[in-house]
Amino acid sequence: MTVPATAIYFTAYDQLKAFLCGRALTSDLYAPMVAGALARLGTVTVISPLELMRTKLQAQHVSYRELGACVRTAVAQGGWRSLWLGWGPTALRDVPFSALYWFNYELVKRWLNGLRPKDQTSVGMSFVAGGISGTVAAVLTLPFDVVKTQRQVALGAMEAVRVTPLQVDSTWLLLQRIRAESGTRGLFAGFLPRIIKAAPSCAIMISTYEFGKRFFQRLNQDRPLG
Repeated sequence: MTVPATAIYFTAYDQLKAFLCGRALTSDLYAPMVAGALARLGTVTVISPLELMRTKLQAQHVSYRELGACVRTAVAQGGWRSLWLGWGPTALRDVPFSALYWFNYELVKRWLNGLRPKDQTSVGMSFVAGGISGTVAAVLTLPFDVVKTQRQVALGAMEAVRVTPLQVDSTWLLLQRIRAESGTRGLFAGFLPRIIKAAPSCAIMISTYEFGKRFFQRLNQDRPLG
């Protein structure tokens, strides 16, 4: 799931950002935010069925062979749309996360660079900027992650006892219910594990990506023409 998601996401982000800046559809300040949101929206839509399968594996402890039967049963009962169950909460978590992440990343990177050109950003600066941006985005979007996890785990529990849910609560109703039952703290359950995961993963991912992009750019420039 991670490999195709990362490939789609970064490719779409770079192309969208170049398109927005080239056509002057938005300012250079907000182009990363818009491009990040649109790239993540497309990625979530493509990867959502794989995310649902991963959740089933973790929640129901089924084998890969049994997973195929679970997917076929879900499609038979709810149609192909059932494979995108949880798409709404996932999009509400990941799209704002991506928009906040790229917006803050470009700001922090610019601040760290000072007056130096953007293409001279070091891997260390990308690492620091990615970690800070990932932390901020993870904290602000944590309630939607809690909703997504609760909805998919509840679905797995219902399927385990062969009960079909009559109605799926909206994301807003789930947020209200969690707050009523557990208070504001409930909306930020798993705060520390999410930060521990998001900060280093975002830092490693963006610094590796920036390094790889510059490496292949130099390789292409040094390659003789013809």
